[in-house]
Amino acid sequence: MSNTYSFLDVTASLIGPGGAISLGSGAGAAEEGISVDPTEEINTMTVGADGSGMHTLHANKSGRVTVRLLKTSPTNGLLSAMYAFQTAGSLTHGQNTLMINDVARGEIVSCRQVAFSKAPMVQYGKEAGIMEWEFSAVLIDRALAAV
Repeated sequence: MSNTYSFLDVTASLIGPGGAISLGSGAGAAEEGISVDPTEEINTMTVGADGSGMHTLHANKSGRVTVRLLKTSPTNGLLSAMYAFQTAGSLTHGQNTLMINDVARGEIVSCRQVAFSKAPMVQYGKEAGIMEWEFSAVLIDRALAAV
């Protein structure tokens, strides 16, 4: 396996009610790209009055995915339409799957029960800037490369 990374090797897709949208290389990603962040820690450590301690493992695989696109990316329009469709009622909300794959490194991040967290901030200024699309995922499984 190579010690080289390139966003050109990253594929990502959002699939759910109202569409299937490519979010990886070729989607007009901003320099900051895509990030996956756990909602909370997986462990709680409790230390007693006498100094003894225990660990509690949480059954929580939830997290937040942020996709950052250039302001001029046509993908913003696709996501905007999907957002409007899915937030019109509860029947279509939270039913997405979001997959991220670094094909060169063999990494896969699979997100299930995904919902739009909020609409992105829209900004008009001297520079176009970026659009940040935030998603909440109930279940995130990661298989990262062992370099």
